[in-house]
Amino acid sequence: MAGKEHEDKASEGEEKKKSGNMLLIIIIVVLVLILGIGGVIFALMSGNHDAEAGSEGSVQKEAAAHGEEAPAEGEHATPSAGSGHGEISTEVGIMFPLELFTVNLLSESGRRYLKVEMNLELEGEELALELESKKPVLRDVIIRILSGKSLEEVSTIKGKETLKEEIVNDLNQRVKDGKIKNVYFTDFVVQ
Repeated sequence: MAGKEHEDKASEGEEKKKSGNMLLIIIIVVLVLILGIGGVIFALMSGNHDAEAGSEGSVQKEAAAHGEEAPAEGEHATPSAGSGHGEISTEVGIMFPLELFTVNLLSESGRRYLKVEMNLELEGEELALELESKKPVLRDVIIRILSGKSLEEVSTIKGKETLKEEIVNDLNQRVKDGKIKNVYFTDFVVQ
């Protein structure tokens, strides 16, 4: 009888050890999964932000790698509106700055707005004089374009490129002394 009790106690101890080990393994697996998912989410979120930001440091490094002069401070080299390949143009034309635009975006709640500041890249200096005299018209056209967009349309890189193309095309229909080559967003905030 004493031998039987001793066997029962030994098997109970083994079962408790096995269940404890199994619980520890489950906890470790769950923690690894949570950390992995968190890492993926972090990488996607920070990668998306970096792609949109287009930091000056990377532009200067790329220009140096190609043996070209980097843009001066305050200038930004961004993809041209028609390229669609994300190529960075280092030859930037004459810039025509526009004041800040703040518009309501299309939304069901009416609570979304876009704050954007931009520069127009011009083909020639003579166009700058014409644009200065037509500034109210330019602002009206741009406000109509921006306020006709939804959050979904302006929140992606592709959406921003499409927006640039639309602005360039509409403005070029209203000018005579040259052509607008590109639009550069210098501030772009959606709330």
